[in-house]
Amino acid sequence: MHSALAAAVVAGGGVVANGGNVEHAVAMVWADPAAASEFPSHLTRSPEACWVQLPYAGVEAFAKYLDDEHIWTCGKGVYAQPVAEHVLALALAGFRNIHGYSTLAWSDPVGRNLFGARVTILGAGGIADSLLALLEPFRCHTTVVRRRSTSVPKADRTVAVSDLDSILPDTDVLVVAWALTDETAGRIDASVFHLLPNDAWLINVGRGGHVVTEDLVVALEARTLGGAALDVTDPEPLPADHRLWQLPNCIITPHIANTPDMGRPLLAERVRENVELFVAAPDRLDRLVGLVDVEAGY
Repeated sequence: MHSALAAAVVAGGGVVANGGNVEHAVAMVWADPAAASEFPSHLTRSPEACWVQLPYAGVEAFAKYLDDEHIWTCGKGVYAQPVAEHVLALALAGFRNIHGYSTLAWSDPVGRNLFGARVTILGAGGIADSLLALLEPFRCHTTVVRRRSTSVPKADRTVAVSDLDSILPDTDVLVVAWALTDETAGRIDASVFHLLPNDAWLINVGRGGHVVTEDLVVALEARTLGGAALDVTDPEPLPADHRLWQLPNCIITPHIANTPDMGRPLLAERVRENVELFVAAPDRLDRLVGLVDVEAGY
């Protein structure tokens, strides 16, 4: 286990199980999202574990292992602030043509204001909450799209996913911050780009699989979409010869909206908090932070 997470377990009042003690562990903190395939064998070695803490907000790599025998928590909301900050940076860069000016010689002025823009956020989690706070000084007109139309504080409007198409024509910036599920995979396709204004920008900090990449390329090349700023892509990593790299109206960052250096202390604090709650009331695991909805898959 990463030393910071081990220290967080101790700080929360727990004891780190090592070696032969693993079989008596009552909880597991999984620190490596890239080693999801190794996860089941380790969990099998801890038959008494009733709670599993996963590292990222997105749990798609572990989705097939989720069950009703354990309580599952993840990094929901942990990385919201750095990711929201990255969304703001990408939106400003796109609207102000920073990417264009940085690669050309002195050129004619172009660009537009984010101030007063119509921003639609797909997803009502921590990223949306943090982004709405960051957008307040810009007096943007904000809409949050979620599974249910239950109002989101600080958003000017909240609508259900079923109403997405009706609001796209009134969107200047479309921010994808969904969890990747069967329902959201491939949802951002040619039909979405057709409904957006031709000067709108797409910003994706969710997962690359939300967007049909070929449809995005076609829209960007035809200029029926103003631009795209992508921190996640499909495929990922994006091959060096992919057409997206060549498009002047596309900004790509290599999945770094939340870097390891940014994220480790944030995840460590989540682990400490959850261990403290677990130790205080092991029979009230519903109080843990970042609970995964096993049925929904996130």
